[in-house]
Formats: sequence, C-alpha cells, structure tokens
Amino acid sequence: MKIVKRLHLFMLQTFLPLFAMTFLIVLFIVLMQFLWKYIDSLVGKGLGMDVLGELFFYAAVSMVPMALPLAILLASLMTFGNLGEKFELTAMKASGISLLRVMSPLIGLVCIISIGAFFFQNDVLPKAQVKMWTLLFSVRQKSPEVEIPENVFYDQIPGYNLLVKEKNKENGMLYDVMIYDVNHGDNVTILLADSARMAMTPDMSHLYLHLYEGEQFENLREQRTNDRNVPFRRENFFDKQILIPFDANFNRLDEQGMRQQYVGKNITELHQSIDSIGLRVDSIGSVFSRDLRRDASSVLPRPDMMEVTRSDGSIDEFAVRRRDEIRRQSEELAAAARPLSMDSVLGSMPPADAAQLIGQAMGISREHQNVNEFKSLTMDEEKRSIRRHEIELIKKYTLSVACIIFFFIGAPLGAIIRKGGLGTPLVVSIFLFLIYYIFDNTGYKLARDGRWPVAAGIWLSTMILAPLGAYVTWKAMNDSSVFDSDRYKNFFRMLFGLRSSRHVPLKEVIIRDIDVDRGERMLEIVSSRCEALEAALVPQRNLLKAYCSYFIGGIDTRGIHSLADELNRTIDYLSDSRDPRVVMKLSEIPVIRVLWVYAPTPERWLGYIALPLLPLSVPLWLYGRRCLRNLRSDLRKTASICGEVAGLLDQ
Repeated sequence: MKIVKRLHLFMLQTFLPLFAMTFLIVLFIVLMQFLWKYIDSLVGKGLGMDVLGELFFYAAVSMVPMALPLAILLASLMTFGNLGEKFELTAMKASGISLLRVMSPLIGLVCIISIGAFFFQNDVLPKAQVKMWTLLFSVRQKSPEVEIPENVFYDQIPGYNLLVKEKNKENGMLYDVMIYDVNHGDNVTILLADSARMAMTPDMSHLYLHLYEGEQFENLREQRTNDRNVPFRRENFFDKQILIPFDANFNRLDEQGMRQQYVGKNITELHQSIDSIGLRVDSIGSVFSRDLRRDASSVLPRPDMMEVTRSDGSIDEFAVRRRDEIRRQSEELAAAARPLSMDSVLGSMPPADAAQLIGQAMGISREHQNVNEFKSLTMDEEKRSIRRHEIELIKKYTLSVACIIFFFIGAPLGAIIRKGGLGTPLVVSIFLFLIYYIFDNTGYKLARDGRWPVAAGIWLSTMILAPLGAYVTWKAMNDSSVFDSDRYKNFFRMLFGLRSSRHVPLKEVIIRDIDVDRGERMLEIVSSRCEALEAALVPQRNLLKAYCSYFIGGIDTRGIHSLADELNRTIDYLSDSRDPRVVMKLSEIPVIRVLWVYAPTPERWLGYIALPLLPLSVPLWLYGRRCLRNLRSDLRKTASICGEVAGLLDQ
C-alpha cells in the first residue's frame, strides 16, 4: 500500500509541473492569436496600460476553454513519454502494476479539473466574456490619437480632412496646412494657413487649432445643377483659432446590453431564455398561421373598391349584384376558412372583369409575398437566437468531456510512443488538436446555421475523438505496437506490390553445423518448385482469355504460399553455414510474397461481377500482370541463386 501511495505521489509530482508549464505556454499562444486578430482596434488609440492589461486579462480568462484541453493532452503525452523513454514505465509494469493503475491518480486529478472546468464555464466565463466584449467594443469606439502624417490627407477627424506639407517634430508646428470642412455636404469650407499649432483641450473633448496667416473660402449657399456662379465668402486672417469636436476620452459602454446576450448567461439563464424565445416563436407562428387562414379569400377583389356607376352617372344594376355576390362569398369563405374555386368565379364574369380580377389578385399576391418573406425572416432570426443559446448551453459540458478524452488519448499515446520532451509530443498534440478544432468548428457552423441538430453539431468532435481515446487506451494496456513503422511499411508493400530486400546476418557463433547433403536437397526442392511455378505463370497470348482467366480462374496462391514457407525454412537452415559466401548469396534471394493482386476475386461469382466493369477492372488487370511478371522474375532469380549456393556447398 505504501508503494502505491508513493507511486501516486510520484505521478502527481511528475504531471503537475508539466501541466502548469504547458497550460501557460498554450494560453500565451492563444492570447497572441487574440492580439493579432484585434490589433487594428488597439493600435493608435492612446490606451493606457491599465486598459490594455484589463482587456488581456479578461481575454486570457476567455481563452481557457481552448487552452485547457490542449494543455492536458500535451502534459499527459510528455509525462508518459518521459516515463517510457527512461524505462520507468517498464519497471512499473514489471512490478505487476498495470497501466491503468499507474494512470489512476492522474485520472482522479483530471476528473477534478473537469469538474472545475464545468463550474468555470458556468460561473466565471460568462462574466469574463461580458467584460471582455464590452471593453473591446468600447476600445473600438474610442477615437484614435491625432497623428497627422506629412503630404497625406488625414481623415480620422470626423467631418474634416487635413493636409500638412511639413511638420516640425521639436516644437510641434505644422506648415502649409489645408483643412476641408465637409460637415455640410457639398458646401465645403476650405481653410489655408501658412502655419498652425494643434493641441487638445484639457477635457479631451475638442481639438484646438491655432492658425497663422491664411485664408478661408466658404460658399454662401449650396451649388445647384443650373448654377454657373455661386456667391462665396473669402476671409484673410493673420491669427485664427478654431475648435473641432473630437472626443479623445475612453468611454466604457454599459455591460447590461452584453449581459443579455447568450455569452453572458449561465445554465439557468440559458434555459430561461430558450423557453421564453420558444414561447415567442410559438405565439408568432400561431399569429402567422391565423393570418394565412383569414386571408384565404384575399384573391377576390375588394367590394368597397368596385365601380358600380356608369360613365353617365347612372347605377349599373349588374355591377351592384356582382359586388354583393362577391361580398357574400368573401364573408362565407372567411367564416368557413376553406379554399376558393377560382374557375367558378372567373367563369361567371365578363372577360374584362376577369382580367381586372386577375390583375388585382396578382398585386395582392405580391403584397402577401413581401409580407410573408418579412415574417419568415423574423422567424429565422428567432430560431437562430434559440440555436445560439442551445449551442452555448451544450458548450458548458463539452469542455469537461474534452479534458477527460484528451487525457485518455495523451497518456496511452505517451506510453506507446515512449518519447519525452517537447519534440514528438508537441507534434502529436498539435496534430490531434487540429483534428479536434476542425471538427469542432465544422460542427459549430453546421449547428449555428441550422443544417444539423444543435446537439449533433456541438458533440461532433467528441464523438469522433472518444473512440480514438478508447482505442489507444486499449492498445496501451495490451502493450500493442500501434506505431510500429515496419508493420506499416510491410502493409504498404503488400498493398502496392513493392519489392523488399532480404537480409541474412552472418553469425559470429554457430552452435549447429549444417548438413551439406540436406542443404543441397532443400535447395533442389526449392529450385524445382520455382521452375514449375514460373512455367505455370507464363502469360497467355490471347488477351481476352487472359483477362477472363485472371478474374475467374485466378492464380493458385496456395502454391506460392507453400514455396515461400519452404524457401524461408531453407534460408534459416543454411544461415548457420560457416562460409560467408553462402550467407551473402542467401541475402540475394528475393522475398517471395503473396500479393492480393495475384487473385483479386477469391470467389468465382466475384469474378463474374468484375468482368463487365471494364473501366475499373482493366487498370487492375494491367497492374496484376505487372506484379505477376515481377513474380516470375523473382522465381527465375531464386532458382538461379539456389544453384549457385548448391555449388558453393560442394566446394
């Protein structure tokens, strides 16, 4: 029991410093990303260090959900990678302590961190985001510092454009100043001055300009289209002072507006907002549906707008009866709320009245279309608001689950890779986090736009990475070689039919000498079987018959399997030879392998299906012929080398 407690303490002492270091590094990186994203809103505003420090603090707190899972992944990879690289993990397993038992203290610690992350997401993060976004919007609305460049029109002062030819940086004087006052639209006021001095008023609400030796031009009225001459006023001055409204103070916005947004609410408030918005959507939908039912008879002409008098002023009795009939039908349709038979209405009217009715109905339809489009936009905005609240609600839980999943990915991977430091763990962590971030961002956008259900979109990254965590944990607990490079190389060689070289080492100590007669018999058997297989693999001259037999009959792969096994047994036996020439010759024998392209259709019915698929099956057949040609070459070379080895054994 004491050993277990010391082991738990050792694991915690190993993990916690690495976790603190990686968390600070990752948080610094994501904070720099925030800085580069909003640097245009911060530069040139004359903000104090207290404002910038406050903004960066709240931004760092808001970036914790992104930094925490990556820090856990990197720290767990480094911890178990260091243990595997120093063989400490091997010693623990040799002592009878399983990997899960080694991970148990860190599992408890990560669970505690996940619980803390949930309360952080629910209680701390909404307040931090409210303050961060409020402060950021306040910074964006602050006017920039007045820094007028030379020989360039400066338009950062609202309503004014300034051009300065030269500046004296020592005393602040401006020379050859041109000012355009565009506050009155086309009626621009122009001021020219030989020199000027600029300063801010003590309350930082106005810009003070002291102009020397200049002129002012101003139109007395705006120029119209047909005006050739516009009266204007020209003023010469030697000393002129003007005040330009320019608020350079930093004014904080009210946080109440941001608190009403989804980013500033906890779980309880989000549930309340979702329910209230849902009730509003239901009520709006019922009103819209009632309006549609009520407007079922809207295609009829309005009785109060129908003409019932003739051109001579007399009453048209037929028009009066038609107006009364349409009014009666409209009332009946409105009461019964059933569709109208347009054929019966149009058939009972003269052609001119029917055309008038159709024109009026088209106008009403266009009006209803515009109204319904506006209602649809209103409903879409309300549903979008519900989705944003539901997304924020589910995100309260995803951070905690992501921390646990990343630990169960990082710790087993570190035990499998057995590489410590910041090299390999950092590369693997960045790769896995990019996968997580891509799927998380994709699911978020699909859920936000309503293309996927909100729960499916937000949990997408978790559903993809959770099986990966379970797989690598199972592999690490069973000491499986997930990252065995030779295994993957052999797989791709088998898949693409690539050749591999044979290496037979020269043994320094030989316990058992070989029997020359037995070795010669084994070589003779291998050579004869190679010649028989080579003769059986001679390609047919009839291409159509060769194509059909390739998919239907195929190649007898059992003979190739048997030959490969016999060849390996012969080489293993002869590798005990004391003659280095024999061992070197054995290394020249090709590796006989059974590739899938030798018999792509193990069942005849699959071959009959593949035959008609000419555009797809022909490239496979050509590739298979090439691989079989290489196999014949390897068999011929193997038979030749077997003869040479037999000759060396006779010497």
